[in-house]
Amino acid sequence: MTNVNWKHEVESRQDAMLEDLKDLLRIRSVRDDAKAVAGAPFGPGPKEALDFMMAMGQKDGFETKVVEDVAGHIEFGQGEEIVGILGHVDVVPEGDGWDSAPYEPEMRDGKLFARGVSDDKGPTIAAYYGMKIIKELKLPVSKRIRLFIGSDEESGMSCLKTYLEKEEMPTIAFAPDAEFPIINTEKGISSVDVSFENKVLAEKCEFELAEFISGERYNMVAADAKATLNKVGDTAAMVASFNKYIEDNNVEGNIVAENDTVKIQVIGKSAHAMEPRNGVNAGLALLEFLSGYDIAGSANDFVSFAMKYLYEDSRAEHFGIAAEDESGDLTMNVGLLSFNKDGGKFGLNFRYPYTFDMTEAKNTIAEKALTFNGKITLFEDEKPSHVDGDSFLVSTLAKVYEKQTGAKSELLSIGGGTYARYLKEAVAFGAAFPGAADTMHQKNEYSVWEDLVRASVIYAEAIYELAK
Repeated sequence: MTNVNWKHEVESRQDAMLEDLKDLLRIRSVRDDAKAVAGAPFGPGPKEALDFMMAMGQKDGFETKVVEDVAGHIEFGQGEEIVGILGHVDVVPEGDGWDSAPYEPEMRDGKLFARGVSDDKGPTIAAYYGMKIIKELKLPVSKRIRLFIGSDEESGMSCLKTYLEKEEMPTIAFAPDAEFPIINTEKGISSVDVSFENKVLAEKCEFELAEFISGERYNMVAADAKATLNKVGDTAAMVASFNKYIEDNNVEGNIVAENDTVKIQVIGKSAHAMEPRNGVNAGLALLEFLSGYDIAGSANDFVSFAMKYLYEDSRAEHFGIAAEDESGDLTMNVGLLSFNKDGGKFGLNFRYPYTFDMTEAKNTIAEKALTFNGKITLFEDEKPSHVDGDSFLVSTLAKVYEKQTGAKSELLSIGGGTYARYLKEAVAFGAAFPGAADTMHQKNEYSVWEDLVRASVIYAEAIYELAK
């Protein structure tokens, strides 16, 4: 290995790295299709963040290229082979309840708070500074080093798919978008919509469910839920019952009654879909409350289906499709919940083991839904990915990780999906260290600044060892 003091090189640049990161974090790069225009197909925020990275790369003397306004790369070096680093600058919606402004980065007790600081702007900047150091030191490399920047990772990764249609696929790559040591297996990811037509007339019941809405993304635990109920027979009794429900359960909420209309809100806790148990699903909590009443018509099918197959079941045991292998167990997140005059829908997100047959599971879900007059209206499936542990890529990353941390490298599997799954030979590599708190997709998201500096040290040496 080279004798460069990587720790010194990163630490001597950490003030500049922090300022660059803060500038990137100030951009609210949430996908917004309602504001999509030519030149900004995912809305203004993701494009602004992409442009920010390209401008920084140009300023520092890298070659840059933007592809279809959805992705780009920052590159230097020579050679036929490409060492890829796969970062993204889009973020999930910030939600409510932050202790500080989510897009005004704030350092408190060594922790940098902002939406996207851990997923994935902080790790992307850490990797950028790693390759920047190699360039500034004029170290010899035999391959091109390319930092891919995506702007739609959180909503389907279409940016990378578009990019790979136009550009070369890196020979080997890593995504700084998960945790250390090395993730060489990613579970399959499938999104399934179960829908209900609102065509069954309501018979005598205690209220009519006029509207229900909860959740923002398939890959987030639904943290907020709202319902509007009409023709409520006893509003005072419902208000008292709801307040008792809030006291007895791990949620917050409020209820307002006016004449025979009641509006209810429940607030839970967001979390990444790969482990729904880390969150509190507000939508399912509100449906559980409503299930205690007589509901008729299609709304009854909607609520009853949720109680039988979705409530308090993140492993899909009630569907009869629970599974586990060495890559982990199947998880199910109920990310989207809605009901209105046109019908109802549950947007389910599954993370399934390497050996699991998701197509067969889809058929099972369809059979169960049919018993409640529901049907599957969307099925999207991304197969699991795996890279051999003895490969040059994995062994090199392991050697650098062990040298820089003094800890033994291990091969991991995750339910989260990274860009690595779309390349022939790519893994996820950091930036969270073992034992670190996971605040991705949650309010008050943060990264320990010292950990981002450590990650940049590892990335600098790893990129060089892969490309020299």
